[in-house]
Amino acid sequence: MTKTFKAALVQITAGSDPSKNASINSAYLDEAVAGGAEFVLFPEVCNMIEPDRDACRQKARSGLVDQTVVALQNSARKHGVWILVGSVVVQSEATPVKLANRSFLINDQGEIVATYDKMHLFDVDVGSGDVYRESDTYHGGSELTLASTPWGPIGMTVCYDLRFPHLYRDLAKAGAVMLTVPSAFTRPTGEAHWHALLRARAIETGAFVIAPAQTGVHSGGRKTYGHSIAIDPWGVVLADASVDVGVTYVDIDPSEAASARRRIPALKHDREYEIIRANHG
Repeated sequence: MTKTFKAALVQITAGSDPSKNASINSAYLDEAVAGGAEFVLFPEVCNMIEPDRDACRQKARSGLVDQTVVALQNSARKHGVWILVGSVVVQSEATPVKLANRSFLINDQGEIVATYDKMHLFDVDVGSGDVYRESDTYHGGSELTLASTPWGPIGMTVCYDLRFPHLYRDLAKAGAVMLTVPSAFTRPTGEAHWHALLRARAIETGAFVIAPAQTGVHSGGRKTYGHSIAIDPWGVVLADASVDVGVTYVDIDPSEAASARRRIPALKHDREYEIIRANHG
């Protein structure tokens, strides 16, 4: 595990045109590299936010030929940087009639070294007429991914996974010192829960939590919260991008994870238990 490195969180407002989004993503990658970033992280569905389900299926490609993925592979190879393609909408091999919301980790040689399919699908009614049924479009994953990097193991998750703390605890127990949460949080849920949930995951696991996010108003009127954020293993917010598009930089020292876990070794203190139902009267 190496010493401190510079990460860059890219915050965008993805539209419905994959080609345009790929160009925007590549431009921000170049900016991040010019700013000294060694690891560049993009948000969820950074290749497109297409509200029309049929149009989304028509535009989706295999992950190996998706325009954003291929362009960022080329950029990683050119610049010698690692990239988290937070997630892209791609065709699902498991269920042809549905899509996958897939995260890609690309190394500094431009190789895809890890993928993760979003496990928990956002089927909710958040109020004010905002209803989401991701399971109508996507096939959820069933495997967690722990990936090796020059800075230590990274646990890969996506957006709504954030509400399932056992995933992060399991990844931390498996060795993750960094946890990625690329997201496209809605404004109502973001305003209510984003910072609290991310800080909780960092504190519970003694790991860095890095969450690049979508922001602004998208096709069909969808509004995302922004606030791409990096949090250290003690729960301290190191960087918060607020609501503007752009690149946010943060210096990360992976050894701080071990330090936090020595101070509070909660990952070693699990106890088996059973629930006793007490009935009175």
